[in-house]
Amino acid sequence: MKILELEPFFGGSHKKWLTQWQYSSDHQIDLLTLPGRHWKWRMYGGAVSLSRKYLASSKKYDLLIASDMLDVATFKGLISNGQALPPIAVYFHENQLTYPWSNQDPDLGTERANQYAFINFTTALAADAVAFNSSFHYNQFLGALPRFLSQFPDHREKETIQDIATKSKVIHLGINLKEIASLNQNQKTSSEGVILWNHRWEYDKNPAVFFNWMKRLLKEKVPFKLVVLGQSYQKIPKVFEAIPGLFSKVLLHMGYANGVNEYHFWLQQSDILPVTSIQDFFGGSVVEAMAAGVFPILPNKLAYPEHIPATHHTKHLYQSEDEGYDMLKKALLQIKETRSNSPLIQSWALKYDWQNICSSYDNWAQAVCNL
Repeated sequence: MKILELEPFFGGSHKKWLTQWQYSSDHQIDLLTLPGRHWKWRMYGGAVSLSRKYLASSKKYDLLIASDMLDVATFKGLISNGQALPPIAVYFHENQLTYPWSNQDPDLGTERANQYAFINFTTALAADAVAFNSSFHYNQFLGALPRFLSQFPDHREKETIQDIATKSKVIHLGINLKEIASLNQNQKTSSEGVILWNHRWEYDKNPAVFFNWMKRLLKEKVPFKLVVLGQSYQKIPKVFEAIPGLFSKVLLHMGYANGVNEYHFWLQQSDILPVTSIQDFFGGSVVEAMAAGVFPILPNKLAYPEHIPATHHTKHLYQSEDEGYDMLKKALLQIKETRSNSPLIQSWALKYDWQNICSSYDNWAQAVCNL
């Protein structure tokens, strides 16, 4: 089967997901993309640019697959030309209906903030099939639509929510994890556990709480080391500016890893991953750390419970910030026991490796094509 992947934001996790599926799939997958920048403009204008590229190509495809960043309704209208179109499916990595807006965003409180969410709504409506990267994401998006549509004056079309639900399913994110899990791990003998941050430097990752925990550890003289990875953008939370000064005695590394090998190296050096995020539709960085055997301490919400077997929830999921800190402190003070959990934690993550999950994507694509 010949598939064309449409991606207006070809960068970061979107780029990684696309190229890895393309490599792993039994189908022929071509890519039609735009650079991964200016995400708001991509949601508005990406459909126009990609439609022009699509029409300029003479290639024929059995199926089109877009990410949630594409305005599918507009794209379909622009390429139709009165001709039959191949079916089009959409994979939702995130959505703007339930994503928490930064209080620094200029669109907050304006009508523009609604428009991005409405594009996601009409995209799901116009697609022939929809997939979400977690059960949490599926439930959150569909659960938020009634209230979202209720704000409009009339013709709210709430019955379309069931139409979307009927053609939707969950396919967890595919990630290259076996390489991480297979790296040689030196036997760790240090009595100081290494804490890892490997997320974007943005407000939705709730860095203030994370680094408050680090300050408490220093104050209580709990031994630890710290690795701070992750991509920074032009505007980053101010808390990151103070890290080199506050944690100079424990900081092993701070900044974006210089390539995959360095990123994997720091994952392997780390012991504990305390997560404080207020939003995560899947949590790819969490799963990558788990594949390296890093002990996760996660909020009991969002997509995180899907990554941990129910019998181990109490050991890895916390209900409050204080409980999360206590779990982190305990993991550090019992670092030998914490490290002994690594093989089990790796096994939980590997269900998302492309070798184990690619067939779910390929079968979905085939089913959509056969509609």
